[in-house]
Amino acid sequence: MGGRAGLVVCPEARIYDHGPEHPLRPQRVLFTWDLIEACGLLTAPNVSVLSCKVAEDEELGLVHSDNYIDATRRAGDGEAGDWWRYGYGPGDNPIFPRMHQAGALVAGASLEAARAILEGRAEHAFNAAGGLHHAMPSRASGFCVYDDPAIAIAWLLRQGVHPIAYVDVDVHHGDGVQAIFYEDPRVLTCSVHESGRFLFPGTGWLAERGTGAGEGTSLNIPLPAFSGDGPYLRAVEEVIAPAVRRFRPQVVVTQNGADPHHADPLAHLQVTMPTFPRLYRALRDIAWDAAGGKWLALGGGGYTFDVVPRAWAMLFATMLDVELPEELPPAWLAMAKVRIGQDLTPLLHADTEPEAPAEQRERADAEAAGVVDAAKALVSG
Repeated sequence: MGGRAGLVVCPEARIYDHGPEHPLRPQRVLFTWDLIEACGLLTAPNVSVLSCKVAEDEELGLVHSDNYIDATRRAGDGEAGDWWRYGYGPGDNPIFPRMHQAGALVAGASLEAARAILEGRAEHAFNAAGGLHHAMPSRASGFCVYDDPAIAIAWLLRQGVHPIAYVDVDVHHGDGVQAIFYEDPRVLTCSVHESGRFLFPGTGWLAERGTGAGEGTSLNIPLPAFSGDGPYLRAVEEVIAPAVRRFRPQVVVTQNGADPHHADPLAHLQVTMPTFPRLYRALRDIAWDAAGGKWLALGGGGYTFDVVPRAWAMLFATMLDVELPEELPPAWLAMAKVRIGQDLTPLLHADTEPEAPAEQRERADAEAAGVVDAAKALVSG
């Protein structure tokens, strides 16, 4: 089932760096590209390496306001101003040098992936640096400067490509993308995530279904903390997959945050490593069944070096329909140890047991089953 796949490699995007104490470290993506190459995936005959360029202001403006783009540029250039009005300052979105250029590079990389699909150079394309799904039209949020998933979708819409389905499997609700297309019937936004009762951004409830002409084109499955593998996969396979197939999109866009994993320091969903390949196969099948294989995949959250590169290497291998060896390349492991000073797990699927008490997991599983069933009823009714 593998098709032609493009991998956007954009080392310049390392400047998207909130600082050494911030969880969103550029090394997560750099390590991913290195692991994909070390596994030999870039030499496959159906792979093309895509470059990136800075998105133009006009392209960013498909989603973001002129004032916000100007404020982002000026703040990143060191000008004084009341940048807090745009979501910048201490906390999740600290100002960092060349902030506009960094965000525009990430957006440009996602646009290049979208172009490759539109022009027929690839059925699938993956931008691991992308997936910054929290940014709003005039405000930074949740580590995100520019909302590259929404920008890529808006660009495709402008080219006459619609409908489009967006599937977000990050542990955090894809609130920015949902908000931007909440009234647009051409875009179906789907998100499975840890419930806003426990986790940022506090949105993504079952009742959020779109409004106006877009009523019924937002789908959310908010799972309780400690839900684990079963409810997470059910949400994708039993709720999102049939909804996307019925929508019959021309392109499927996915945000593939690896932070549902139980070791992630910012969340509590308790998904295990062996679940990721099944998840990615489900997303691939959705893209083939619903959109003839046209699949734009983006990165997203995930804040452990031990999980993110392995998960996203699995994702790209799934695009190619390739089985990776269980043992990771020793040279890559040695390189990672030199760069971050720690040993990484040497096996692709190896994992530890989630630490949540069994009783807590059982309660979460029961509640999660109810949430998934309620979401199924919404989309089937």
